[in-house]
Amino acid sequence: MLMKASEVAALLHQDESTVLKWIRKEKLPATLVHGTYQINRVDLLEWATEHGIKVPPELFEAVQADLDLPTLAQALEAGGIHCGVPGDDKLSVLRNVVNLLRLPPQVDPEFLLQVLLAREALGTTAVGDGIAIPHVRNPILLQTKPQPAVSLCFLEQPIDFGALDGIPVRILFLITSPTVKVHLHLLSRLAYALHDQEFRGILNNACDPAAIMEAARRFERGKRS
Repeated sequence: MLMKASEVAALLHQDESTVLKWIRKEKLPATLVHGTYQINRVDLLEWATEHGIKVPPELFEAVQADLDLPTLAQALEAGGIHCGVPGDDKLSVLRNVVNLLRLPPQVDPEFLLQVLLAREALGTTAVGDGIAIPHVRNPILLQTKPQPAVSLCFLEQPIDFGALDGIPVRILFLITSPTVKVHLHLLSRLAYALHDQEFRGILNNACDPAAIMEAARRFERGKRS
């Protein structure tokens, strides 16, 4: 799961000095090990998604080779699409979103809420253009085997999530998964879908679950063709 700065640079077609600048000045998470920066693939994808940098699929070849992993459409079906979710601030919105989730009985909703808030404290999960992707920072915390899911929530009113572009969040994708592998897979699928003009265009319309699900299925069919 770990990559050297030089490997990240080669993957993203950047100079290594650019990656080092991201680490030192742009808060790309990295650990210094024996004088060499090591970057976790999950951290790289989260940071790149937040900063609008498209990460090539080579990063996820090993993950996506597993045929048992859910498609984005399957994860959305499991998590549901919810319109008009109320809330006056980040806390109340996330609480209401958590209450909508189909959680196993072993998972305490209040505990999940606190874990999500702890992730927000590390840095915003807003990715720009009014969209945020709150998620459990360490999916292993949900080892009670919940069904992998992406819950899509359209907020009743835009909420400030501290996005880099300053735009309040009106759409939330909340990822829940039993393992880091599934988390990385779903996050990567969602990140690519958000770069797809047709899928993004459907999201910018009114909350329409049927149209969104069909757009997700078309996106997945396009990825396989």
